[in-house]
Amino acid sequence: MRLGFIGTGTITAHMVRGLKASGLADWPIVLSPRGAEVAAALAELPGVRVAASNQAVVEACDLLVLAVRPQIAEAVIKPLKLAADLPVLSLVAGLHSATIGDWLGPRQIARAIPLPFVETHQGVTPVFPPAPAAMQIFAALGTALPVDDLAAYDAYAAGSALMGSYFGLLETASAWMQAQGLPETDASAYLRGLFGSLGDVLRGSSAGFETLREDHSTKGGLNEMIFHRFVQGGGGEAMQAALTAAFKRVQG
Repeated sequence: MRLGFIGTGTITAHMVRGLKASGLADWPIVLSPRGAEVAAALAELPGVRVAASNQAVVEACDLLVLAVRPQIAEAVIKPLKLAADLPVLSLVAGLHSATIGDWLGPRQIARAIPLPFVETHQGVTPVFPPAPAAMQIFAALGTALPVDDLAAYDAYAAGSALMGSYFGLLETASAWMQAQGLPETDASAYLRGLFGSLGDVLRGSSAGFETLREDHSTKGGLNEMIFHRFVQGGGGEAMQAALTAAFKRVQG
């Protein structure tokens, strides 16, 4: 299947590199000229080329992947002319299928939330609705998660927005450790090792999050104390409120 990407940014780069190291490596890929530097680098991979225009991408593919920023989506997508039977896979956050259908005409439209980890085939990607071609692509890039309900899909989208907060937590902890006199390199090395190892525990365990928290918190110890202080200080409520705000935003 020939894949055409409109928008050549970070996620497109991760997907293309991941696909070219997957069981779908022989699928041809054509890229839009947007993001010329990234597109040129990806075009060095076998079976990847850059088209002269966005419309040229449309005319050279069997599945069109929309990967532009929401702020410019209408200006980029609406002028495109698509055959009625050309399916679309949208990676644009908060852009509903009905809107895409209004711009491009009725057709099969799937949405997905790929994260950078698809490049190393460790991504868990929600796909709504679970169209066969989209499911095949993200199964090759890790795990394709079929979603049949729009509200559930939007909840996954909100949850995916926790990445910045994860690194922000480490940023805050590192700054505190430096304030106690640790060199930045030492604080960073310690936290990278600690949280990297916790990620390995999480990936290798089927236990619930509450169980994992308790298993890593001695009764009456420091881990338990910090978590309780975090909750008592409104941290849990703040996180719930932030996720709710993200959920409403992706719902449009």
